[in-house]
Amino acid sequence: MKGFVVLSIIILVCLSQLSFRNIHYPANPTPADSLRSLYQRPLAQWPKPFIDAGVKWQEFKSLPQTDTSYFSVMKRPEIVLGKMLFFDPMLSGSNQISCSSCHNPQTSWADKLSVSVGHDHQVGSRNTPSLLNVRARKTFFWDGRATTLEEQVKSPIEAHNEMAMNSNELPAKFSKIKAYRELFRNAYGTDEITFDHISKALASFQRTLQSRRSRFDKFIDGDHNSLSDQEIEGLHLFRTKARCMNCHNGQFLTDEDFHNIGLTYYKRKYEDLGRYTVTKNPGDVGKFRTPSLRDVLNTNPWMHNGLFDNITGVINMYNSGMQMNSPTPEEKKADPMHPVTDPLLKKLNLSKTEIQSIVAFLGSVTATQYKMQRPEKLPRD
Repeated sequence: MKGFVVLSIIILVCLSQLSFRNIHYPANPTPADSLRSLYQRPLAQWPKPFIDAGVKWQEFKSLPQTDTSYFSVMKRPEIVLGKMLFFDPMLSGSNQISCSSCHNPQTSWADKLSVSVGHDHQVGSRNTPSLLNVRARKTFFWDGRATTLEEQVKSPIEAHNEMAMNSNELPAKFSKIKAYRELFRNAYGTDEITFDHISKALASFQRTLQSRRSRFDKFIDGDHNSLSDQEIEGLHLFRTKARCMNCHNGQFLTDEDFHNIGLTYYKRKYEDLGRYTVTKNPGDVGKFRTPSLRDVLNTNPWMHNGLFDNITGVINMYNSGMQMNSPTPEEKKADPMHPVTDPLLKKLNLSKTEIQSIVAFLGSVTATQYKMQRPEKLPRD
């Protein structure tokens, strides 16, 4: 009997050891293991971001699955017309520059230049922003001087260093072409071509330009293998220590607001007063619209003046805190126009490894480029 008890105990011990061998418990959980477990939870249960008091923000949100109606939408008469106009250099005074000259579908609807180059090879002073997801913008241009896409259209067409075309003369130019008269009739029910129709058609087409879903979108929606451990660490830093979500939040990773990040070059070469040129409010000197970070690694160079072409350098800049250009109280009193760097910018003390993780995360937000085909033939008859 005693032997039977001993044998039973041995069998139970063996079975218990066998059972535990089938369960994986990491001997020493790493920070990566811990972060992955945190971010494999539903989005509502993710660690809360570091947000300063008074800042309005929105949680991340994934882009929707590709709309199956996309191709039928692209056949709508006003969008067909808008696409033709967008790629047509007849919009310019020289008949050589189209919207796509600066907003190229091959380069994520921007131009990869520091600043735009337009009529007679004149250069502008600001970087060409991508048109991806432009339908979601609340304001347009770096200084927010337009509030609708239709309003935005007129500025580049008339600018002397962009398309250099008198918008009042543009309708007559297109009215001479029978094929265009038919396109306008299909879109708006009349042969009469107006600049209002031109701007509406261009705006309708631009609203179709959307980012594709990225690996980050898949991760939000539950595909937790779509991000590496380094990218998850970058996501966590983006939300916390790096303080990025104070400005880059929501579905499109922008607060749609204006900030002075210390790059106004006040009273120096490259000076740009930014939002002030629109509002005339001294507090807006040097403020620029927060760009979306969707497809960010495809839209270099960065910043309103396109002076940064290295994403690590951009993060290093934010890491410094950028407060070296803020005026002293005495300087501000002597010159009320002197720009003040946004207090949201603080020294971050990010390590080199942490910066690399944030760069990796930004790669996960960057989707595969969709290169829309240009029209094979533009209306000329």
